[in-house]
Amino acid sequence: MPSEPLILGFDTSAAHCAAALLRGGEIIASRTEEMSRGQAERLMPLLEELLADHGATWRDLSAIGVGVGPGNFTGIRISVSAARGLALGLGIPAVGITGFEARAFTAPAGHLPIIPAPREQVYVQPAKGGPALLPLADAESLGNLYTQNDPGVLVEAIARLAATRWQDTTQPPAPLYVRPADAAPSRDVPPVLLDG
Repeated sequence: MPSEPLILGFDTSAAHCAAALLRGGEIIASRTEEMSRGQAERLMPLLEELLADHGATWRDLSAIGVGVGPGNFTGIRISVSAARGLALGLGIPAVGITGFEARAFTAPAGHLPIIPAPREQVYVQPAKGGPALLPLADAESLGNLYTQNDPGVLVEAIARLAATRWQDTTQPPAPLYVRPADAAPSRDVPPVLLDG
């Protein structure tokens, strides 16, 4: 195995399944598949194919980088769960990278990264304050906005950022949810449990 760390980055936070492999600061492979459904079934085979195409196995990995959102709730859960499971099974760190961080990595200086959201809204994280969901018109008042929606570019940024943080990571990745889920909780009343 080469002495340079091998980092696998992946993301399913939008209508895609994307992965990149980074060795010694160089992206050696990247693959993106557009899909609105089916990321749960496709992610692991895509990762295995990417590794196999470059003569690597799971055991060759030094760390994992994963996109943690904001974005599609189900997609975020899929990739974060996969990253946490792989990290635990392989005994390597998994680094969560937000969509804001990945976009900021590619943004021109002085630009504020935004992430598209449903209904003419965007996710934004101003320099002061936490992430928010705003109408696009309101976000435009915050200054020069920047968006990068190419999943190939973003997953490469995830891998590169993970390469700078993996040795200092102590917490497993966690989803970044900015808005509540669209699904409503069940209105059914749970059954009464009887003590015997």
